[in-house]
Amino acid sequence: MSDHKILFSGTTGAGKTTAIRAVSETPPMSTDVRNTDTGLSKEMTTVGLDYGELTLDNGDKLRLYGTPGQKRFDFMWTILSKGALGLVILIDNRQPDPLADLDMYLNGFKQLIADTACVIAVGRTETHPAPDLEQYASHLAARGILCPVLAADVRDAPQVVQLLELLLLQLEMKMESTCP
Repeated sequence: MSDHKILFSGTTGAGKTTAIRAVSETPPMSTDVRNTDTGLSKEMTTVGLDYGELTLDNGDKLRLYGTPGQKRFDFMWTILSKGALGLVILIDNRQPDPLADLDMYLNGFKQLIADTACVIAVGRTETHPAPDLEQYASHLAARGILCPVLAADVRDAPQVVQLLELLLLQLEMKMESTCP
């Protein structure tokens, strides 16, 4: 059995705290505080990190860390990236320019993505269908980034588990391709 650190990052309100709460076997830890940013339409926001744990069927433990979504807390992205096995980026399709939002996280986690694996989960596609998943995939391809992109409702634990399984599968495939 081993422990693995997985990061959840993405736009404010995309569901990082919610995703971790949905699957954590322990009471999740959160550093949410009252939002003072008038540009954000949510009462609370993460300023440090979220944390939860999930044990896989094989006994391995995933330690789940959620980063703050706001760019002004990007120093936490660097701190939390240390030792991470992979990254799940959550994007809220309701935002004015979700592809630009995605770029901010692709740039902010460039080294982690290059060294490990990444999955992009787009939320609220049922009410905000554009851009569609194909546009996200084309956007990633244009940047030379190979990451699966799927629609997800992070309130639904099985969907969050699916994101984590897809991330672990990517890591497994990456390790197999680098082994002689």
